[in-house]
Amino acid sequence: MTPILEAHGVRKVFTGGDGGEIRVLDGVDLQVARGEMVAVVGASGAGKSTLLQVLGALERCTGGEVVLEGQAVSTVPDEALAGLRNRSVGFVFQFHHLLREFTALENVMMPLRIAGESSGKARARAQALLARVGLSARMHHRPGELSGGEQQRTAVARALAASPPLVLADEPSGNLDHANAELLHDLFAALAAEMGVALVVVTHNRSLALRAQRILLLEDGRLTATLGEGLV
Repeated sequence: MTPILEAHGVRKVFTGGDGGEIRVLDGVDLQVARGEMVAVVGASGAGKSTLLQVLGALERCTGGEVVLEGQAVSTVPDEALAGLRNRSVGFVFQFHHLLREFTALENVMMPLRIAGESSGKARARAQALLARVGLSARMHHRPGELSGGEQQRTAVARALAASPPLVLADEPSGNLDHANAELLHDLFAALAAEMGVALVVVTHNRSLALRAQRILLLEDGRLTATLGEGLV
């Protein structure tokens, strides 16, 4: 089976204030299949968020190659990159970034409406996703009327709205209390299995990492396999 996401020798270098190189990623190799959940752990400042940005085509790598659904990101011109992201990648961040003037339902509908889907089909899809994340009774509430856990589950539903084959999550439970974090962790594991998405989660949370099929350590710019003990 062709991997949904591939990284081959990916490097990311920034220029520091003194003009010197800051090598954040230095030969990252990764393959993630449909239905697989992979957790990435590592020290603060190791480059985990940068890795997700590169894997999700929010940033271009300095060297190497990222391949999404068989398409090399380097071959996609800048003006077409947003379209690739919208089709192939859903993002979940530590802070939900919901539009506060819209209801949960309208927030989840948004990616579909932007993609040109009809209002009726977008609404039906959003309602189904919000029901799946346990928010049928809250879909007409605005973010300010939802708890932190409900807001983040809405953000997960929004990430899945356009049926992307890949979801990238950056510390998704980092802003939640223990009970809401555990609900979210269970949801991620179930969605990867049920919907067949490839899921890469950056986390410091041991409970979330241990739900993944693989735990990878980002250290010195590279990913290495680990059992995770003592690392998250």
